[in-house]
Amino acid sequence: MIKRLTLLTRKAGTTREQFTRHWLEVHAPLTHAVPGLRRYVQSHIVDEYRRSDIPTTPIEVDGIAELWFEDRAARTTPSPRPRWPRSTPTGRSSSAATRPSWSRRR
Repeated sequence: MIKRLTLLTRKAGTTREQFTRHWLEVHAPLTHAVPGLRRYVQSHIVDEYRRSDIPTTPIEVDGIAELWFEDRAARTTPSPRPRWPRSTPTGRSSSAATRPSWSRRR
């Protein structure tokens, strides 16, 4: 299995409630329609754990998205519609900035 992890940060002016609603009601149905997707997990940040002996990062994270595929070929399988559906006419998220990366479970 291969997994895409994406850290999401609310855009300025977007409340946590607006962000959560948009992610659940708009992005989730679109993501579930992605060909080859085996699993989709949304992790909504509700609190931040801090320790005085560990420095924090300047990145504010409001959520983590996990998209699971069988392998690299499955994540690039051609389909009759756009591979990664978008929720806005511009193809840009109206509620968040993202930082995606790919990982393999070991």
